[in-house]
Amino acid sequence: MADLDALRHRFARALEAARAPGGGPDPAPYADNLLARWQEPQRRYHTVTHLTAVLDHVDTLQAYAADADVVRLAAWFHDAVYHPERSENEERSARLAERALPEAGVPDPKTAEVARLVRLTVTHDPADDDPDGQVLCDADLAILAAPPSAYAAYTAEVRVEYHFVPDAAFRRGRSAILRQLLDLPRLFRTPYGREHWERTARHNLAGELEMLST
Repeated sequence: MADLDALRHRFARALEAARAPGGGPDPAPYADNLLARWQEPQRRYHTVTHLTAVLDHVDTLQAYAADADVVRLAAWFHDAVYHPERSENEERSARLAERALPEAGVPDPKTAEVARLVRLTVTHDPADDDPDGQVLCDADLAILAAPPSAYAAYTAEVRVEYHFVPDAAFRRGRSAILRQLLDLPRLFRTPYGREHWERTARHNLAGELEMLST
């Protein structure tokens, strides 16, 4: 069970670090709005548990980031809008950040960077000279390197989120995503991700793809 008070504190720290001189309004309403979104009933995997995990992974990878607090804000917003039946979730999440962060006191360049990072999670394919994108994408994909039981739980939760998709169509769509990921030269772009997560993630993806094809 995620610790909501701890999450509120983590959001406030990231927001205050990213703000312009002079600060801004109380972070609590912004944190509460985001936490309410992350607890919506249509979610099974994309919940506060996933948010906490991504934030934890950003903490692990923060030495590779150019601005770790901007990456943390992007983690908060990256699935803030999530409806499995829609295809524009990342774009709508980025627009939410573009509306909320200036009001909360974040300068325009940092707001733009948060929105760019959120949009990058459509492809999880950051450029070689994009350290913040690499950290966010690695943190978001780290579940792929989970131990077998946790990976199985993740795939089951994703299936429940897409309960409205018939089995055959889900297998085709999920298989296409897995192949797209496996075709990437590297799943993880940070040195830590490559060393600690790459091999296990590829093993998990290949195993899931084999199960979907039988």
